[in-house]
Amino acid sequence: MKFSDQAEKRIEEIFTRYPTRRAALLPLLWIAQEEFGWVSPEAMELVAEKLDLSPAHVYGVVTFYTMLHRTPIGRYHLQVCRTLPCALMGCEKIWTHLKKRLEIQEGETTQDGKFTLSSVECIASCGTGPVVMVNDRYHEGLTPEKLDRLLEALK
Repeated sequence: MKFSDQAEKRIEEIFTRYPTRRAALLPLLWIAQEEFGWVSPEAMELVAEKLDLSPAHVYGVVTFYTMLHRTPIGRYHLQVCRTLPCALMGCEKIWTHLKKRLEIQEGETTQDGKFTLSSVECIASCGTGPVVMVNDRYHEGLTPEKLDRLLEALK
């Protein structure tokens, strides 16, 4: 396993922003996830080698941050905000609808590999709930009908 030439260039540029290489751990993990789709044990070792860190240290960081995926995820990562503001605005309906519609539970991926479903803590869109992030894009003020249209558009 190795980074692409383009990723290597990004990594070298990132190193110029930090006082030490090891300080660039999170940006390199993000690049690894973009490059490989998830942060596998092999990717953790690759990052550890680049930063002269132990794989155990890198693993500890990866397991701390929920934005870093330790297993492959679907093409569309659906993250449902389930904190109090979204709960008051109906996120449970959205959550229940998604699980039924996609026939998966939290943390699972559809058999076709298209959708992975996760619940998350606040994603900073409290006034527009219920909110679902699809990959890195917010979809706010959702109803089951709006959600169905969104899912159809993603297929």
